[in-house]
Amino acid sequence: MNPYIMSIFLLGLGLGTTITFMSSHWLLAWMGLEINTLAIIPLMAQHHHPRSVEASTKYFLTQATAAAMILFASSTNAWITGQWGINELSHPMSSTIMMLGLALKIGLAPLHTWLPEVLQGLDLTTGLIMSTWQKLAPFSLLMQMDLNNSVMITMAIMSTMIGGWGGLNQTQLRKILAYSSIAHIGWMILVLQFSPSLTLITLMIYIFMTFSIFCLFKMNKTTSINSLAMSWSKSPTITALSPLILLSLGGLPPLTGFGPKWMILSELTKQELNVIATITALSALLSLYFYLRLSYAMTLTLSPNTTPTTNQWRFNTKQPNIHLSISTMLSLMLLPLLPGIMTIVN
Repeated sequence: MNPYIMSIFLLGLGLGTTITFMSSHWLLAWMGLEINTLAIIPLMAQHHHPRSVEASTKYFLTQATAAAMILFASSTNAWITGQWGINELSHPMSSTIMMLGLALKIGLAPLHTWLPEVLQGLDLTTGLIMSTWQKLAPFSLLMQMDLNNSVMITMAIMSTMIGGWGGLNQTQLRKILAYSSIAHIGWMILVLQFSPSLTLITLMIYIFMTFSIFCLFKMNKTTSINSLAMSWSKSPTITALSPLILLSLGGLPPLTGFGPKWMILSELTKQELNVIATITALSALLSLYFYLRLSYAMTLTLSPNTTPTTNQWRFNTKQPNIHLSISTMLSLMLLPLLPGIMTIVN
């Protein structure tokens, strides 16, 4: 794609998200979400491969459905109550439809089925944008809404469980990362109504970890579990770091990913939701299994011992960039700072 055209689409992504962030009116928020959707679709379809075109079509249809639900909910609320403000979504029917529309936008279960299929059809760079940047605008709206407790908790628990179960039998890395995204979104939504600041911190840490793992897979040019066995020969340094980031995504201490899960379980216990906290903690074990599976395939399996393969890393002049270095460091060593960050945010 022409660099100037690429710049226009990337600016469109930033503009759409910024409009949604700054808006207090549902029509402006809806317009920002639409600009965001229309800007990423050409990036998804730029390779003109049947899988990418299929993924773009599926994404367009699901996002158009979600946008229609959001517009219908906001206009219905305005018709009944006379209010267009994001904080003034008071009618129960409008509020429920709006939550379902935003859940479809971010891929929250049971409205998640489009996400693995779409992500599988994209390259790793566009998949990274889909998994991180595209979540920001809908989350900003969810954080401003007065949520229906029972509906959101039910959807969040389903997301954590489906995100764990769905990734168990996958062999494609992009589908595994899609189910990882579904599970992490469930954790964030679960605590959203009790502690929005904790949700925001969890989202930021998830973005750091996801950015790191997508970049590492892109540098190794791996898209399936089988190709992970070749990682040692391509880049030993990166292969040594990748399992740590995967285990951080799984929430193992003393890595960064443990902090948000620990604080969310603590908050749920404070709210006397012990059963929900137990179910969520057990569902994290399912996700941890497929992260361990990826780590095993990466570090404890050896590629065929031939001279060109074993010496391949010696001729690899591509070095990790500064963005990858910073995000990897944050993904692994941010845990001691989390209590201070929580104090500042609160």
